Amino acid sequence: MSNFKKALNSGDFVVTCELAPPKGVRLEQVTHHIDMLKDRVHAMNLTDHQSSVMRYPSLGAALLVKERGGEPILQMTCRDRNRLALQADLLFAHSRGITNVLCLTGDSVMLGDHKQAKGVFDLDSSQLVHAIRTLEKGKDLGGNDLDSPLSFCAGAIVTPEAQPLPPQLIKFEKKIEAGAEFIQTQAVFDMEKFKDFMDYARPFKVKILAGIILLTSAAMARFMNKNIAGVNVPQNLIDEMAAAPKGQALETGIAIAGRMIRAIRDEKLCDGVHIMAIGKEETVPDIMVAAGM
Repeated sequence: MSNFKKALNSGDFVVTCELAPPKGVRLEQVTHHIDMLKDRVHAMNLTDHQSSVMRYPSLGAALLVKERGGEPILQMTCRDRNRLALQADLLFAHSRGITNVLCLTGDSVMLGDHKQAKGVFDLDSSQLVHAIRTLEKGKDLGGNDLDSPLSFCAGAIVTPEAQPLPPQLIKFEKKIEAGAEFIQTQAVFDMEKFKDFMDYARPFKVKILAGIILLTSAAMARFMNKNIAGVNVPQNLIDEMAAAPKGQALETGIAIAGRMIRAIRDEKLCDGVHIMAIGKEETVPDIMVAAGM
């Protein structure tokens, strides 16, 4: 059993963070972030060509985390690989001790930097979770025997502030039915909406980590509202960021993130948080301090 799975099962408040592999092969910065965070968070989530932008592979970055003594969560998107390649990557990951997997369908290639690429989407995220559970039984998706069964900790995502919400709830249930053990949410900014979602989600046997995105400016908040589906930064938070003294917007964003994490933990709204300090990974310890952790 992975250390991340043990943490989920322990009842402790779990903290994970997100690391983006580089656009190339210079690994110094991501290595620095791994070394800085490996003893501060329960696990590090390695993005897989996030927003369809080609980068160093999630699997390679997960191996780097493992080699440096951290706990990796491998992101796998269905956009770029068919079921043969997905299963092969899972076998390789397992053979190297990487057993935490976050299953994603993947963003459209039209959002990224290779618009001429062809999306595969042979499986979706629910089907990928099902594939993992099938491999655990010693079978591949073709019904063929493996030489040994595997063991993973598999999760998926949900967008609790999506409008309309009902399609997300249908997907949420489908992912749990497929065997998801943990659910990582898209960014949570509206606590009342998140509480409503958790009232719905709490009866399900699944661990839920609330996604926390670090705001770095009012302009960033407005951009996300306009361009990222399912993200809605309330006007009061935009106003708070806009009112930050010159040069202190980042500190204000850290305080907001810490405040939200503290509220989620103190009110026991869910099982933990997933911190996304996009491009500012060095601030994760500061966010945790602001949260009283």
